[in-house]
Amino acid sequence: MKKILNPCFLAGIIAVFSLTACRDDKMEETTPDQVQTANAKPEQPNPSEKSCSYVDSNWSWSAVLINTLPTTTDTNFMNSQMVNIAKMWGKSTPTLLFVNDPVSPGSTYNAASYKTGYRIYYGYAIYNDAKAKGGDIVNAMILAHEYGHQLQYAYNLPTVKENTGRSIDLEADGFAGYYLRRPNGYNKTDFSQIAAAYEFAQSIGDYQTTNPGHHGTPAQRRSAVRLGFLIGQYDVTAKDFDTTFFAYYNGVLDGSLKMVDNTIRPEIKAYLDQYVDELKKIQSGEISAEEFKNLK
Repeated sequence: MKKILNPCFLAGIIAVFSLTACRDDKMEETTPDQVQTANAKPEQPNPSEKSCSYVDSNWSWSAVLINTLPTTTDTNFMNSQMVNIAKMWGKSTPTLLFVNDPVSPGSTYNAASYKTGYRIYYGYAIYNDAKAKGGDIVNAMILAHEYGHQLQYAYNLPTVKENTGRSIDLEADGFAGYYLRRPNGYNKTDFSQIAAAYEFAQSIGDYQTTNPGHHGTPAQRRSAVRLGFLIGQYDVTAKDFDTTFFAYYNGVLDGSLKMVDNTIRPEIKAYLDQYVDELKKIQSGEISAEEFKNLK
């Protein structure tokens, strides 16, 4: 995920007792899911800083890696969601850790999925802001998005490659929409029930379409969540999801469709074909925000 925004200086807490071992991972081992504040490149630590608290180059020098969120309820919710997301996809549970920055709390407005080590790091600032804007479902959506990147690592997805991160992150948005609908996922069968989640996805879209870090425009991001939600009517593998998602991907982007893949299950194709015009209207803005909320 990516958004350039004013820092959200939310209160942080120091939890030295729960620090994990310091790491010095390389940026290229993560997905460029930077929902970070305006300073693009954090300062690098000096040796003493690295030895006590440095997380890695995706986070500021003063960030610390911990096992918990500020409340037990929040921690338990996120850990249970992590277990459930992985279980739904038939995988073991990855390591989920949290990042706090008592010096600059807004710097943790980020979530990162790591190719090395099967792990996800989740910032305090993005957690708090997402919960404030839409409740638990928004953080469930973000976490499912991050786990979508783990599926991409595992299965060499997405099959559609682009010059920016757009196809990677829009597919991850689709994975998140899928999770929110599945009975063994978040189990929200009515699209209006996930309004807070897709509104948050839209809010972190960007228009930097030639930037390598481009993750999709606001309209494309909410369209991708909608498409994933529609696919969630059916039980599919990660690879089948990829095939289906990209058969309709151009509809998410610009209202045109690429209906050329005959490997989609006929019943899924027949179901999704009913929503072709809707996907076009979502992307073009013909469907208002209020109408979008009331889609079924």
